[in-house]
Amino acid sequence: MNRITAFNSPLLLGFDHFEQLLDRVAKSANDGYPPYNIERVSENGLRITLAVAGFTREDLQIAAEDNQLIVRGRQTDDEKRVYIHRGIAARQFQRSFVLAEGIEISGANLDNGLLHIDLLRPEPDAVSRIIDITTGPPRENGALPINDDRGEG
Repeated sequence: MNRITAFNSPLLLGFDHFEQLLDRVAKSANDGYPPYNIERVSENGLRITLAVAGFTREDLQIAAEDNQLIVRGRQTDDEKRVYIHRGIAARQFQRSFVLAEGIEISGANLDNGLLHIDLLRPEPDAVSRIIDITTGPPRENGALPINDDRGEG
């Protein structure tokens, strides 16, 4: 059975990877632990804050893989302690965030059980060029020559 998405439009060419990213986001959104906030801290700055009470800096790992920010946490049991009641479980987690192209991770800070990850979204450069129109039959591979000569010296 084929799935119909908004990216099936013939006007949206080359956006296949967005559909894959949305699938990844939908799969990771089902797990609610740890809870998190995303806030805008400046015009080009974002901050992700995760509630990671009980985790130390050594228990946490932040990685950037492809266009994903992955936060992992793993607590180990203290075998010296003898619990009469254990309501706070030592658990592990992995939380993924899909990052837009060009987003940079500028730093991370653990404070009072909150892990703050700062992101910077750089201003995109405006790119403009003129595409030359040729005549005659197109090449066999479908590629047309692009003339990048702007008439400069």
